Amino acid sequence: MPEHRTDHIEKNKTEARQGVTLHSMRYVLGISLALVIVAFVLAYFLTR
Repeated sequence: MPEHRTDHIEKNKTEARQGVTLHSMRYVLGISLALVIVAFVLAYFLTR
């Protein structure tokens, strides 16, 4: 039978994540993804 423990530590969202959410990183990810898609499309049409 599982053991139930009551000695747990509660953390807020930032402590549990152990990181900082930067809103600019969303733009970097979106722009990078768009550039990769454009690069693959160009490579496809240039090698046909």
